[in-house]
Amino acid sequence: MPLNQQLTGVGHYTLELARAMALSAPEDQFEIVSPRPYVFDRNATLTADALPPNLTFVQEQTNILTRRWWRVGLPRYLAASPVDLFHGTNFEVPLWTRQRCPTVVTVHDLSRLLHPETHEARQVRRAQRRLPRMIRAAMMIITPSESVRSELCEQLRIASERVAAVPEAPRAVFQPMPPEEAAAIVRRLGIDKEFLLFVGTIEPRKGLATLLRAFEEVAGNLKSMQLVIAGRLGWMFDDLLQEIRDSRFAGRIKLTGYLNDEELRALYSSCRAFIYPSIYEGFGLPPLEAMACGAPVIAAGIASIVEVCGEAALFFDQRSADSLARAMIEVLDNENIGTGLITAGRRRVAEYSWKRTAQLTRAVYREAIDRFTSELKQSKKASLSG
Repeated sequence: MPLNQQLTGVGHYTLELARAMALSAPEDQFEIVSPRPYVFDRNATLTADALPPNLTFVQEQTNILTRRWWRVGLPRYLAASPVDLFHGTNFEVPLWTRQRCPTVVTVHDLSRLLHPETHEARQVRRAQRRLPRMIRAAMMIITPSESVRSELCEQLRIASERVAAVPEAPRAVFQPMPPEEAAAIVRRLGIDKEFLLFVGTIEPRKGLATLLRAFEEVAGNLKSMQLVIAGRLGWMFDDLLQEIRDSRFAGRIKLTGYLNDEELRALYSSCRAFIYPSIYEGFGLPPLEAMACGAPVIAAGIASIVEVCGEAALFFDQRSADSLARAMIEVLDNENIGTGLITAGRRRVAEYSWKRTAQLTRAVYREAIDRFTSELKQSKKASLSG
């Protein structure tokens, strides 16, 4: 579960959605359940005083049988502790519970199906096997963008009325940091020059090889510029790390590892430009986080990122290091372009909020409950007729 480890995209989605849902409906009770301990990270994000009183965390004890969580443990838990609706926020819902309660599943992206070369083979096989089953089991499906909604309906032949696109939002912590405060944190991280920034898990899908080659194209003419790559190591990163070691600008490339929110905020607030070279995303929160902190954004021109960023980013061909290098120079050399992106970014990010995400998600819940009730009535009617 995404809340049982250092929080990244899906973990932040799960926590922020639960918090916003609980705040928007104080008369309802919300519960997050997991068979494993929750991670209370350096940001103290998961603390009792930071949560609404109607949102609780449950760690369910398991045994040799119920540790098979999705197939056995969770269905047993729901049988003993009935709920009005279950929402699987990370691609999965409990199997064999369709007659007990309506279920909603969030499918964040289809990268394992559309870009299997960027994932470990066992994860691809698991997704190919399980994702269609989860989609069939859920009453309603949420995607973070219209782009993923279209892909899901096309690839898995899902009726469009069962799928709702519900955008996410940057967290409230992301806002410009005072320069002196940001500078102190940046220095503590070992960054002593102007820098370009990437934030995200280090994995093949993020397009970091293209970013590295583009940086090498421009670094010779930018004597003091550094490239900062912030995020934890994911998978299949050995080749990238070797490319960094072999780079003639290796001394100007900084890998920070996983950072807390204040450290990220300081980097977003201080970078000359934020760069997001991903070859595929379902939504992509880092560009919005960067905009919220006042950074100009350069992003790959893929469907979901164009949808999310609108006109507030400078787009490039995600497969072309030359295209990215030209975009970097355009922003760094032309102050008006950078300033324009910052202004557009602030306007764009104001369109997103977790309150709105919660409202749209609640509408999906209502639809799932209505469908469940209708299905149950039809089943009873058929039983009586029989």
